[in-house]
Amino acid sequence: MNYGIWPSQTIRSAIADGTIRASSPIHEDLIQPASLDLRLGATAFRVPTSFLPGKGKAVSERLKELATHEVDLSKPQVLERNCVHIIPLQERVSLGADTSARANPKSSSGRLDIFVRLIADGGMSFDEIPAGYDGPLYAEVVPRSFPIIARAGDTLSQLRFRHHASDAAQPANRSISVSIDLEGAAADGVIAYRARKTTGLIDLQKVGEYDRNDFWEPIKCRPGRRELVLVPDEFYIMASLEDIVINENEAAEMVAYDTAVGEVRVHYAGFLDPFFGRVTDSSGKSKIVLEIRSHDVPFMLDHGQRVGTIVFENMIERPDKLYGQSIKSNYQGQGLKLAKQFF
Repeated sequence: MNYGIWPSQTIRSAIADGTIRASSPIHEDLIQPASLDLRLGATAFRVPTSFLPGKGKAVSERLKELATHEVDLSKPQVLERNCVHIIPLQERVSLGADTSARANPKSSSGRLDIFVRLIADGGMSFDEIPAGYDGPLYAEVVPRSFPIIARAGDTLSQLRFRHHASDAAQPANRSISVSIDLEGAAADGVIAYRARKTTGLIDLQKVGEYDRNDFWEPIKCRPGRRELVLVPDEFYIMASLEDIVINENEAAEMVAYDTAVGEVRVHYAGFLDPFFGRVTDSSGKSKIVLEIRSHDVPFMLDHGQRVGTIVFENMIERPDKLYGQSIKSNYQGQGLKLAKQFF
């Protein structure tokens, strides 16, 4: 097997042979071109603080010590802003010695400002599943800007699998810089959306049912001024200046933090599937939607300023389904676009 990211057909085979298992059947629509959508289980544990279990410790053991109460997700439940919940996922894995995994929030989770991280037993870092891991998976879920309605089966994160090779055989990953668009992100002059501080609930399963104006403040470009000052700890949706294209034999991830360009987080859901941006309409474009939060101090962005880096990795082989082709993709051909729940 070549070095690289598992494609959809390899994920499907891993489900068939028990490498990936779940408490309920894993349907085809959960298998993405280069990742697997992970589903919330039936119980959420409210905890007062985020944590990592640490070497040799199970997440369930820490939950016995820390959980203040349980939330029954077998029916829709409200998860309040800035409250930490640890939720056992329906999926678990038994990875071989040559396979590791890494998680990212799904695009809609990032654009709703839901802070989602994966935790594994013995974990000493978030979102990373080491080679050879055999055990359950958990999601840490913290809605930041909006309270949400969630239930068992909702998918907030995705897991991609990486086959390793010897250091000598491992190819170097290429990367490109991403800059900010403060001029032409939308036809109506909107260059960003800022989350409102007081809003209603968002049901994760309701697509296209919420008026964006109830949840977002649009920010328009000012004549002669191609800059925007970010207010510390407020949440913005913005777009890249560049059109981004991912080839069918590669996947990519945007680096969330790059301290060389400022104390700014520019992406929460940073994974890009093979064929992202490959639109059939010659007039179509696919920007990277940036989920931005500045920390500590106000930060001024200028049009065209570099804000991040995308790192590309090879696939083991071409996926048998591609983003925006054989699967429904809400964000193919996107410009400045909010989560699918808004109209």
